[in-house]
Amino acid sequence: MNVERTNEPAIGIVGGSGLYEMEGFEEISEQSIKTPFGDPSDKLVSGRIAGRRVCFLPRHGVGHRLMPHEINHRANIWALRSLGVRWVISVTAVGSLREELAPREIVVPDQLIDRTGTAGKHTFFGNGIAAHIGFADPYCSELREILLTAARSLAPKVHDGGAYLCMNGPAFSTRAEANFHRMSGADIIGMTNGPEARLCREAEIAAATLALVTDYDCWKTDEVAVEVETVIENLHANSAMAKRIIRSAVGMIPETPESPCHRVLDTAIFTPRVLWPEQAARDLAPILGRLM
Repeated sequence: MNVERTNEPAIGIVGGSGLYEMEGFEEISEQSIKTPFGDPSDKLVSGRIAGRRVCFLPRHGVGHRLMPHEINHRANIWALRSLGVRWVISVTAVGSLREELAPREIVVPDQLIDRTGTAGKHTFFGNGIAAHIGFADPYCSELREILLTAARSLAPKVHDGGAYLCMNGPAFSTRAEANFHRMSGADIIGMTNGPEARLCREAEIAAATLALVTDYDCWKTDEVAVEVETVIENLHANSAMAKRIIRSAVGMIPETPESPCHRVLDTAIFTPRVLWPEQAARDLAPILGRLM
């Protein structure tokens, strides 16, 4: 179907397919989007919350059909940006690498360690257009503060900051790996947020993460090692809380995209405009549009 084009900036929510089943989500429509990078994880569900335009994308597809390494992150973020998304809230399950970050608590991380080794395929650039984004602070500080404010008013325990380590998966860590991750300075661990955060920055989308702790990975020997049943049980326990936090946060997000994240390409692109290959520029039109 045709993509709805609008000048109204939108808020993107990336997470489980059940997130858009929330009170107050209105004017709902589904959109199938084709991208130069292939198909997104699933249809995007658009609508309004408190008058704001919101686009939901189920990261693993409806019914959780995609493994972490099968997710087409470039297609997902391109599709969101093509719909005018300028802010993204990533809702994700994580393992805890710290005693004080307990299951069913919430973390809003401020740092990221990408151990996937797949950064080369998680960039929009190349093919004649070279760009190197600033990524020292991988999450938008303004959006993080909004998430923290919303979460603290609704959740019993919210942690401000922490380093999210993104691993390959799909298997969970060995005990030796879990202890190595702890020694590296990581606080929580997952399999998807690294590519999402990096691509959002390249697409000039302000992004932040709402991390839902489901387990202690396997480093904590007095706990049962992480299992799928435990992850699902704790994730479901947190899902209702996540929906309330999202609904509250949406109303706090500015209507005009004015974060530094929204102009990161001003100083990131090395290749002069006159040398951009026509096809590469067309493929990146939703991202490079204001520079063309």
